[in-house]
Amino acid sequence: MSSAVDATGNPIPTSAVLTASAKHIGLRCMPENVAFFKCKKNDPNPEKCLDKGRDVTRCVLGLLKDLHQKEMDDYVGCMYYYTNEFDLCRKEQEAFEKICPLK
Repeated sequence: MSSAVDATGNPIPTSAVLTASAKHIGLRCMPENVAFFKCKKNDPNPEKCLDKGRDVTRCVLGLLKDLHQKEMDDYVGCMYYYTNEFDLCRKEQEAFEKICPLK
């Protein structure tokens, strides 16, 4: 895996990309996630929560576009190579989180 984005600059949300950016997603997209889960809890009909699900997806893809690409690519590449084993990618994680601190 050479990049977390395609040729047009759109993020490719693979498991390694989502795992590497999970902390950022949790913080930045919390309101959208909470709204989605509340909707799911209140109405078992999946159709009723499609808009909330789209909001979550839009938030995550927007976040992935905003993250610093070189360090993200290095971290994601390591996660991909080691099948999402955080312990084997701490150096890349540290570089990524230094450039893209949790806010």
